[in-house]
Amino acid sequence: MAEKKTKSFILRIDSDTMDAIEAWAADEFRSTNGQLQWIIAEALRKAGRLPKKRSVSREKTEEE
Repeated sequence: MAEKKTKSFILRIDSDTMDAIEAWAADEFRSTNGQLQWIIAEALRKAGRLPKKRSVSREKTEEE
């Protein structure tokens, strides 16, 4: 299985927005970082910007 690589970067965000993100993260039992990753992933998915995931059955067929 391919290993996911992560990149770090600095994000400047106003305090009211950060407070809202922290509260949202707490409501969903996520870390603030995890919440930001989820928000970004959802936005990318909805915009059609993420690569399509291969189906499990298709991967098994290709391995055989």
